[in-house]
Amino acid sequence: MTELPGFHPAEEPTPDTYAPVEVGLHGVTKRFSDQTAVDDITLRVHEGEFFSVLGPSGCGKTTLLRMIAGFERPDAGRIELDGVDMVGVPPYRRDVNTVFQSYALFPHMSVWDNVAYGVKRKGVRGDAVKKTVGEHLDLVRLGPFARRRPAQLSGGQQQRVAIARALAAGPRLLLLDEPLGALDAVLRKELQIELMRIQREVGTTFLYVTHDQEEALVLSHRIAVMNAGRLEQVGYPEDVYERPATRFVAGFIGTSNILDAKVSGVDGRWVELDAPGVTRLRAPLNGHARHGRRVAATVRPEKVHLYDQSGDPPPGWCVFNGTVRDVVYTGVSTQFVVDIPGGGELVAFVQNTRRIDDAGAPGQPVRLAWNPDFTVLLENADD
Repeated sequence: MTELPGFHPAEEPTPDTYAPVEVGLHGVTKRFSDQTAVDDITLRVHEGEFFSVLGPSGCGKTTLLRMIAGFERPDAGRIELDGVDMVGVPPYRRDVNTVFQSYALFPHMSVWDNVAYGVKRKGVRGDAVKKTVGEHLDLVRLGPFARRRPAQLSGGQQQRVAIARALAAGPRLLLLDEPLGALDAVLRKELQIELMRIQREVGTTFLYVTHDQEEALVLSHRIAVMNAGRLEQVGYPEDVYERPATRFVAGFIGTSNILDAKVSGVDGRWVELDAPGVTRLRAPLNGHARHGRRVAATVRPEKVHLYDQSGDPPPGWCVFNGTVRDVVYTGVSTQFVVDIPGGGELVAFVQNTRRIDDAGAPGQPVRLAWNPDFTVLLENADD
């Protein structure tokens, strides 16, 4: 998990320490004609959480968010906010606000008036409006821009106005539908830090929809990974990255080596595996290990060490022999793509802490090795 200023994973609350469940989804399903967009989703989001729903385009994540907001009605299941079933309750009667990728600011109004709009619709008047608007413009660091129109702001500033407007109305839950998707890469990273700071200062529950894996890992207390309308895994960022539950999660979040293998034995806490080109392949024992069963095993490329043929990996490590096919310099690291017997390949990311010589040149025979603690056996290995 990426650590940014002011965000220390060791200090994160766990779900058991949160106040009551704020959003409860129970068997939620949504169909459009003959297509099931959201398929039997059951999920809990806790008060004060920054919770992300991550998945590829078309996986149903935005439809799920629209049902929570009240813009779509589920065909089956319950959507509860603070324990109250919201199915059939119109959006304006839900204590929820939404921030969209398109900003949706009023172009004829100043920044101040945009933020004040939702506050006034709540029935707030006079000095209370000034106080609330001022506090939220300061929160997003746009106080000096209060009299400008949206067209006079950058894209990042406009998105911060949209966030201030949504929060100023005092919702219990803020829904964010890919709010940084229209911004360039540098600005997205800046806004990620701002979003983290804002959420921690106000304590409002954020439910964030994104297709950007790094964004979800950086921002979230917990992540729900969706694929084809269904939940693949829910967990802390470190869990979904280091211990993916399915082949889809392993391949979608970051880069993974996925190996088809067969369980050849169980030795204490280890599962011994057979695979083409393997000298030794093992993984920590889990519920998928039965003798003779075909499984898939995954290891992240940054865990893999590269040796020449005379190299000697530590005893007990997983070891493959292969031939370097491609070498790609990426700045921070060098990516080695290695062909292994049986037609497969393994990828290793080697940190550029020293000069890369000819030891890893294309055509060179090499050995790949890693600590078996980093091998993960996957559910749905045959998907």
